[in-house]
Amino acid sequence: MNPLYSVAQIRDVERLCATALPGGTLMERAGRAGADTALDLLPFATDGASVLVLAGPGNNGGDAFEVAANLAHAGAHVSIVHLAPARTSAPERDRALQRAEASTARFVDLPPEAIAARDWHLVVDGLFGIGLQRPLDGVPGALVDAVNALSCPILALDVPSGLDADTGCIVGAGQTGNIGGRAVRATHTITFIGDKPGLHTCDGRDHAGDIIVASLDLPAASLPPASMHLNDPAFFARHARVRRHNSHKGSYGNVFVLGGAPGMAGAPVLAGRAALQGGAGRVYLCFAGEPLPVDAGQPELMCRPARDIDFAGGVTVAGPGLGNGDEAARLLARAVASRQPLVLDADALNLLAADPALRGAVASRAAPTLATPHPLEAARMLGKPIDAVQADRLAAARTLATMLNACIVLKGSGTVIAAPDGRVAINPTGNAGLATAGTGDVLAGLAGALLAQGWPGWEATLAAVWLHGIAADMLVAEGTGPIGLTASELIPTMRVELNRLVAQQHTQPAAQRSR
Repeated sequence: MNPLYSVAQIRDVERLCATALPGGTLMERAGRAGADTALDLLPFATDGASVLVLAGPGNNGGDAFEVAANLAHAGAHVSIVHLAPARTSAPERDRALQRAEASTARFVDLPPEAIAARDWHLVVDGLFGIGLQRPLDGVPGALVDAVNALSCPILALDVPSGLDADTGCIVGAGQTGNIGGRAVRATHTITFIGDKPGLHTCDGRDHAGDIIVASLDLPAASLPPASMHLNDPAFFARHARVRRHNSHKGSYGNVFVLGGAPGMAGAPVLAGRAALQGGAGRVYLCFAGEPLPVDAGQPELMCRPARDIDFAGGVTVAGPGLGNGDEAARLLARAVASRQPLVLDADALNLLAADPALRGAVASRAAPTLATPHPLEAARMLGKPIDAVQADRLAAARTLATMLNACIVLKGSGTVIAAPDGRVAINPTGNAGLATAGTGDVLAGLAGALLAQGWPGWEATLAAVWLHGIAADMLVAEGTGPIGLTASELIPTMRVELNRLVAQQHTQPAAQRSR
């Protein structure tokens, strides 16, 4: 289970360590850890390896000096590009600089175009760390552009320069095309003391690469309790139980999929198929428009007019293809009024955004409620521009969780999952293959199936998002996607992964099972 820490929390730990440890201890440890990781990335024996180290004006630059000195001692040919501070620097950084100067590493004045033209075996990014507040422009920006043009491994120290460690946004960037900002696109990031949320969401997954967490030998007790984690089966796998032989379809619950306005029958079909193959005992497709006579591809689904369903006997997945008219609003209000678990997706979220009274009704529900907005749907409910949502995805998800008294799934790169009690998880599974129509309907259907089988709301949310993402990862690993992956292809693979989760829980010794 991987906890995530904000910049403020990491700074608090650093301040405590400054009073308990000799000066420079953390920087020295960071340098050793960074150098060890760098050595693992070099493609052959260290002797003769050509390494470029970028050292910025702050303490991240001090970490870079320590890495450079250690790599030089190991036999690498190290070149250091140093951006000197404009004012007095910290004593520990000065000592790290002296160590680098005393080593065989060479301080060089290479213009960005010369950096881009050289063949490097490794670049170490120590320009700017977690304290960056302004966009990278001028010389730092040009250095970042040059490094991003290289094809060798790039190791970022603590956080890729230019990336906000809390939000995952590129500092100074607009939401469209990263206008106004840039960040190092690392192949690997070694992050110090604790993992950071920004490495895992928004632009983080495109810029951080593979992430290594170096505790710097600090005891776990020195870190504060974490309310944020990476999503992991350890949080929910205990609910993936083996089915009893002495059971029947009624043992695994009913799912009602409310949607299917005229011209939008495909969305509820996808959600219904996901619910059925996700383990629900019975699934009803409840059409706001004229119901399909049958789903020929999944004839087990029962098609009904939504007006004939009272939503009292099972979990409702409301929204796939529901539409935004008055009849859709009336049907959604009935589903919200039920005392059963509820999953809100797609058009249901747009209806909530337009109706404060309906949002209040959702917030007052006692049964578990899940909502699965993409950023635009979240922006509509929050009354904000989409850029504001993406600028702080964690804050947006937390706000929606409180507003709706619901578990929120803010979809996107590094999907953010938030509970009304303040818990937050970022999902590490999934890939760009999910950026296609219908995948949200599939996710909502799977969440409904888990709720119908008796999973608690938080754990059902975590599991649905994780399984949805791992299915996409498995398909891509097998060569199906990411380009051209379709939503319907996810469904049988999600079923495989759910059954694998059950089997793993069943075969592990009791002491090793997720609790």
